[in-house]
Amino acid sequence: MNDLVTAITTGITAFTATNIDDIVILTLLFSQISKTFRSRHILAGQYLGFAALIIASLPGFFGGLIIPQDWIRLLGFMPIIIGVSSLLKREEDSSEEAEAETEPSCPSIIGKFLSPQTCNVAAIAFANGSDNISVYVPLFANSELDSLLVILSVFFALVGVWCYTAYKLTYLPAIANFLTENGNTFVPCILIGLGVFIVTENVTWTLLSVVSSYIFSLILGFNTQPSSEEQEKLTV
Repeated sequence: MNDLVTAITTGITAFTATNIDDIVILTLLFSQISKTFRSRHILAGQYLGFAALIIASLPGFFGGLIIPQDWIRLLGFMPIIIGVSSLLKREEDSSEEAEAETEPSCPSIIGKFLSPQTCNVAAIAFANGSDNISVYVPLFANSELDSLLVILSVFFALVGVWCYTAYKLTYLPAIANFLTENGNTFVPCILIGLGVFIVTENVTWTLLSVVSSYIFSLILGFNTQPSSEEQEKLTV
């Protein structure tokens, strides 16, 4: 009984300590829910990315490590690519997307689970949790098989708790209003900063990347604003 309590406590402590920053990222992602980006994409992507982290850490239980830390750090380029892509596309006309959404489709269960949206979330979750491997490897290495199974069960249960908490945070008035007004600009900038931090682990470069990407988004938004004559034509 004591071993079970110890394993549960260890799982809760290790998960909370290594994933507290995921609450912020998940909250930002849930604020971007639309007709093409659903809650299921975030939930499935978060579980998929976390499962990949566990798989990368499990060799510690068997006495080795498959993926070098330097290789994992390169995954930080994925949030940067997604963030820059979001900034460049946020001002585009969405009429084509609206037409595409109305087209009937019957995707398979596997297609839904491994959709591009899900894979993007999984890549962000894996890249953001790359430092977790350095904690999980020795933790798993020092665990017996039964304790390891309990810890993993706690981990995967808490992923759902994290997603639910982040989803509820988007409904708080202050957070909801801020994300509604600034989400389209703020989220890509945070993703770029997250990617830079994963690659460089330098706070100064991270802050500079966030500020630079935000200024770039403001310039991009200013240049793509319609002129007064165009606005008059749109209102006619």
